Amino acid sequence: MLRRSVILVGLPGAGKSSVGRAAAAELRVPFLDLDRELEARTGRTVAQLFATQGEIAFRKMEYELTAELAKAPSAVWAPGGGWVTVPGALALVRAHACIIHLAVSPVGALARLRDDATIRPLLAGDHPERVLDRLWQERSGAYAEAHYVVDTEHLDFQRVVDRVVELARSEPHATE
Repeated sequence: MLRRSVILVGLPGAGKSSVGRAAAAELRVPFLDLDRELEARTGRTVAQLFATQGEIAFRKMEYELTAELAKAPSAVWAPGGGWVTVPGALALVRAHACIIHLAVSPVGALARLRDDATIRPLLAGDHPERVLDRLWQERSGAYAEAHYVVDTEHLDFQRVVDRVVELARSEPHATE
């Protein structure tokens, strides 16, 4: 039995959803993609929410969902890449969850995203490489607050999943 939720953070393209689904299956707990959950609740895509309500309103929805899920049974969460920037979101879960940064460089993330048909609102412009560099600069400090880091750029998919499962089952917040 998983004693705490596992929250995967990282740049778009880090593998939060794919690794999260596989890790949740191995851990036999629910998988929660926060973007998909917000889409289901609002009836709009993340891109539509950004376009109609703006990023600030979207981040507020993420915070409210985080507050709700923080009280729910253990699961593996895959929040959007910007979730770490939501004021207070990390503080809501830090003491009661295992936060794992799935690390990938902006170049590595872009290579993965070029093969991904998903529309990423913050990357929809002409220069996604510049956007990813900026996002890394803006978010790297928040990603550094994770309890653990798993390198997704140099490990194969199954090894990343295995490492996430291993960390999820470890003592809470043990140092590596």
